[in-house]
Amino acid sequence: MQDQIVIEKLSGEFFFVDGLAWSRTGFLVAADVLRKTLYRFDSSPRPRILRENDGGASGVAYDVQGRLYICESDTRRISRMDRQGAVDPFIETFEGKKFNAPNDIVVRRDGHIWFTDPAFGSADDHRELDFHGIFHASPKGEVDAIAKWKTRPNGIALSPDGRLLYVADSDRHAIAVFDIDRNGAAANQRDFVRGIDGVPGGLKTDEKGRLFVCARGITVFSTAGKQEMKFMEDRIVVNCSFGDGDGSTLYVSVRSEIYKTSVGVKGAFQY
Repeated sequence: MQDQIVIEKLSGEFFFVDGLAWSRTGFLVAADVLRKTLYRFDSSPRPRILRENDGGASGVAYDVQGRLYICESDTRRISRMDRQGAVDPFIETFEGKKFNAPNDIVVRRDGHIWFTDPAFGSADDHRELDFHGIFHASPKGEVDAIAKWKTRPNGIALSPDGRLLYVADSDRHAIAVFDIDRNGAAANQRDFVRGIDGVPGGLKTDEKGRLFVCARGITVFSTAGKQEMKFMEDRIVVNCSFGDGDGSTLYVSVRSEIYKTSVGVKGAFQY
């Protein structure tokens, strides 16, 4: 990775940007949670609206077919948008109960999905589940809970080979990791790293398996959990996503702003 990180501001016209995702057709998707709008950045210097009234979208992720999966924190479901912009409510309940407020999501190459379901803020007032969940969904939308936490999970990411699942524990300022099998089942939960500076949110991995943790700045950890570098320490970073043609640009959301930088490594795209 690069020793010198140069940060470039892409946009600062949002209310609160959370999820970021790079599409297979070459544009960045950004979820403005407070505006309840999904935006896209492509060749135009200004973002265009991709979807309005998006249910309070937070985390977003693409699958190999170019479909966008959206964590709708207000409607408390996972929706899916196809290439033409049609949206269907893909996952709406667990054992007959509404989710708390789906927060972040990741999709593996084979179509298996994992997402976090904490209850931050007002979401705690209308909970039907008595736990903060980490859920797995099969490609057909069959859902099971791989973990039921008392603390609140946040960002989520897969290792490049799809065999490890990383989850940010915002309350413990830690990152947990699970072993994942070919059917999506999780086992052997343990702490990958503790003592995160700030509240850990979005997570991403690069092609070498290093983990990028968004909190107070962005901290990069080796596959062994050793801190390798840290940048943007003066900012509260919400989320990030690798993008551009070769996947070597890192896009970063910082509340109302989006930045981009090159860190000299490509992202671990799951597609």
